[in-house]
Amino acid sequence: MSLFKRLFGRGQDAPRTEAEAEQEEQKVEQSLEKSRQGLFGRIADLFSTGEPITDELWDELEELLIQGDVGVETTLYLVNRTKDRCNRVGAKRANEAREMLEAEMVSIFQEHVYEPTMQARPYVILVVGVNGAGKTTLIAKLAHRYSKVFGKKVLLAAGDTFRAAASEQLEIWAERTGVPVISRGQGADAGAVVYDAIDAAVEQDVDILIVDTAGRLQAKYNLMRELEKLRNIIRRRIPTAPHEVLLVIDATTGQNGVLQAKAFRDTAGVTDVAVTKLDGTAKGGIALAIAQDIARPIRYIGTGEKMTDLALFDSQSFVRSLFARS
Repeated sequence: MSLFKRLFGRGQDAPRTEAEAEQEEQKVEQSLEKSRQGLFGRIADLFSTGEPITDELWDELEELLIQGDVGVETTLYLVNRTKDRCNRVGAKRANEAREMLEAEMVSIFQEHVYEPTMQARPYVILVVGVNGAGKTTLIAKLAHRYSKVFGKKVLLAAGDTFRAAASEQLEIWAERTGVPVISRGQGADAGAVVYDAIDAAVEQDVDILIVDTAGRLQAKYNLMRELEKLRNIIRRRIPTAPHEVLLVIDATTGQNGVLQAKAFRDTAGVTDVAVTKLDGTAKGGIALAIAQDIARPIRYIGTGEKMTDLALFDSQSFVRSLFARS
């Protein structure tokens, strides 16, 4: 199957041309430049020789993966699985083991798959994550993608009423995107905002409603209660919603980001993940830790600051980009 069909041959979630799919793959590769030139470049070099496979090779691989923010548990799982695969096929040389390593990395990503049908109308996306992870920007990119690329009618709900200027920021992005937003400003009742947004989405025959939420983990208990309150409000109006709960994770926060994300996974009903700011870290291995530790599929990669800098995640392309050499 071609990369275009793998990435975008799924109903509504497909851009208009194969050229756009190729551009997204290039952006993902560019966002992994620091990782590729750093720790994963060293791994690629380690497994590029015809030297025999030794215990020292596996030890060095473990060390580099942990430094690359893959995490201890995921690293041990990955190394042991690669060893077993090498033994099964009789691989004896380091350069033969690299193919096994890449295959096991892809396997980790493919253990969890999320392919929404998006048949509901309005299709409700609840976006969650800690403050600073890039939720607002990600929402703007999604709004642009669905409205400009797919031609869908999109509405935003400014449900983060706690953070200063959160509603204003979303309104600015909405204006740039040309998408309407329901907002009551800082300090308003988030539940009331979401209630109004659902009513507006139904009345205006909106295709997709994207709901922003607060992300104050320092008040974790109250935050999680608030998220549950919003989910209940949505369900009362649309029993099958939210149809998607998208967790946004900042790649630069490393293992701390993974720990924070588990709180959202356990209480918010997370369905899939968007990873932002990969271009700002040399530790692209965080994506492996996210897929393994959070046990949710990665669906989007933020590849930059522009409205079009959003790519659908493809495991084979991602792993290939981690190890690519110019």
